[in-house]
Amino acid sequence: SDPSDAPNSCITPHTVPLPQRRRMSVVEHVREMASAGLHSNVRLLSGLLLTMSGNNPELFSPSQKYQLLVYHADSLFHDKEYRNAVSKYTMALQQKKALSKTSKVRPSTGNAASTPQSQCLPSEIEVKYKMAECYTMLKQDKDAIAILDGIPSRQRTPKINMMLANLYKKAGQERSSVTSYKEVLRQCPLALDAILGLLSLSVKGAEVASMTINVIQSIPNLDWLSVWIKAYAFVHTGDNTRAINTICSLEKKSLLRDNVDLLGSLADLYFRAGDNKNSILKFEQAQMLDPYLIKGMDVYGYLLAREGRLEDVENLGCRLFNISDQHAEPWVVSGCHSFYSKRYSRALYLGAKAIQLNSNSVQALLLKGAALRNMGRVQEAIIHFREAIRLAPCRLDCYEGLIECYLASNSIREAMVMANNVYKTLGANAQTLTLLATVCLEDPVTQEKAKTLLDKALTQRPDYIKAVVKKAELLSREQKYEDGIALLRNALANQSDCVLHRILGDFLVAVNEYQEAMDQYSIALSLDPNDQKSLEGMQKMEKEESPTDATQEEDVDDMEGSGEEGDLEGSDSEAAQWADQEQWFGMQ
Repeated sequence: SDPSDAPNSCITPHTVPLPQRRRMSVVEHVREMASAGLHSNVRLLSGLLLTMSGNNPELFSPSQKYQLLVYHADSLFHDKEYRNAVSKYTMALQQKKALSKTSKVRPSTGNAASTPQSQCLPSEIEVKYKMAECYTMLKQDKDAIAILDGIPSRQRTPKINMMLANLYKKAGQERSSVTSYKEVLRQCPLALDAILGLLSLSVKGAEVASMTINVIQSIPNLDWLSVWIKAYAFVHTGDNTRAINTICSLEKKSLLRDNVDLLGSLADLYFRAGDNKNSILKFEQAQMLDPYLIKGMDVYGYLLAREGRLEDVENLGCRLFNISDQHAEPWVVSGCHSFYSKRYSRALYLGAKAIQLNSNSVQALLLKGAALRNMGRVQEAIIHFREAIRLAPCRLDCYEGLIECYLASNSIREAMVMANNVYKTLGANAQTLTLLATVCLEDPVTQEKAKTLLDKALTQRPDYIKAVVKKAELLSREQKYEDGIALLRNALANQSDCVLHRILGDFLVAVNEYQEAMDQYSIALSLDPNDQKSLEGMQKMEKEESPTDATQEEDVDDMEGSGEEGDLEGSDSEAAQWADQEQWFGMQ
C-alpha cells in the first residue's frame, strides 16, 4: 500500500527521499552573495574567512583563497575604499600566480566536495581592470595604464581598450590612444564614444566612417550614422557653421527629432560660434525634454549669468544639486552665480571643487581662472587657461581668458602672438578677427589695424556683440559719437543686450541727449540689475541735470541697487569662513 495512505504519516526529508544535492562550500556561498549584489554581507563574511585562512593556511585551497580575496576586494570597491581594494586585488593576483604554478590543488578541510580549481574562478583580466578603475578614482593614471598595459593585446576586452584609449589621450599619448579606440571599434563598430575619441584626435571623418560602413549597410534605419560622424568631424575641426548645419539636418529627421544629445551639441556649437541667444534656446529645449539633464548645464548657467539672470542661475544650481552633487556642473553653475555677484573667493572655491570632481571640466577651469585673474593672481590664472586650451583647442573662450591675463599683466607681445595663432588656427571669422582687434587696440601703433579687423568682423556678422562693443570703444576714443550711436542702434535693432544699451547711453550723454540716455541706462538695468556701470552713468547724469520726477524715481532705484552691490562687495570677506565650513549650495 502507498505509505501516504497510512494514518499518522507525514512527508518529511527523513521519510521521503530527495534528489541528492551537492553540499555548497562556504566560498560558493560567498560567490552567490557577490552575484546577488549583497556587498556588505560579502565584505563581512569574506573578511572573517580570510582571517581564518591566515591562522590556518591549510583551511582553504589556493583557488579558494584567490576567490575570497577577489570577492573581498570587490566589496571594498563597492564601498569606494579604492586604496584598500587595490591592496586586496594585488594579493589576489599574487595568489593566482602561486595557483598557476600548482599542478594539483590541495583538498580543503571542512568542505565536503570542493570543485575543480578552474571552475568559477574570477577572471584575472577582470581583476586587473578593477585595479585600473581604482587607480583612476585615486587619480593615479600612470599606475592604471601600467596595469592595463600588462594585459596581452589579444586578451583585452572592449572596455579595457576603451579605458586605455581614454587614459592614453589624457596622458598625451595620441598614437596609442588612436590604436586603442580603433580596436574598440573593430570589436564594437557602434561604439559612438570611441568614434568621438578618434575624431577628437584628428582622425579623418572618412576614415572613421569606413570602420562602421558594414554595420550601417547591414542594419535598417542606421543611415543617419554617417551624417552623425560627419557632423562631429566638423565639431572637432572647429568648423562650427558646417557642424551646426549638419546637426540641424539630423535633428529635423523625424526619427531623431527632439534628441537631447543632439540639442545639447547644437547649444554648445551656437555658444562656440558666439550666438548666445540660440545657445540658450537650445539648452532650454533640451532641459524641457529631460528635466534631469546635467551635461552642458555649466555652459547654460554661465550664459544666464552673463546676461545678468542671477536668480535663474541660482535656481538652476539648486536644481542641479538636487539631481547630483557628484558632477562638476552644479558647482560651476553656483560658481558663476558667485563670480557675477563679485564674490570671487567663493567662485574660486566652487571652481576648485568642480575640478576636483572632474579634472577635464573646461568650464570649471575657466571659472577658476577668471576668479584668480580678478583677484590679481594672474600667473595662477594663466596655468588654468592653458589647461583649458589643452582640453578644448577649438574653444575660443579659452584663448580669450588667456589673452585677458596677458593684457592684465601688460604682456602685449605674448597676447599678440597668441591672438595671431588663434587667427591662423581657427580661421578668419568674426570671433577671431575681434579677438585679434582687441589686442591691437591695446597698442597705439596698431589702432588702424584694429579698425580694419573690426570692420571685417562686422561685415561677416553685423550682430556680433563683442565686435560692436570694440568698434564702439574705438569710435569713443576718436570722439565719433554720432557714428557710434548709429552703429549701436543698428546692432540693437534685432537684439537687446545690457552692455550695448549702456554704451549707447554713454554716447547719448556725450551728445547731450540726456533723456534718451536715461532711457537706455534704464533698459540696461532692467536686463541686468547688477550692472554697476549703468548705475554710475545714471548717477553722473543726475549731477549734471536738475532732477525731474522720473529721475527722482531712478534715484530711489539707484539707492536700492547700490545697497545690493554693497552687500555683494562685503560678502567676499566672509568667503574664507564659507570655504572652511563647506556650506554653499547643497554642501551641508
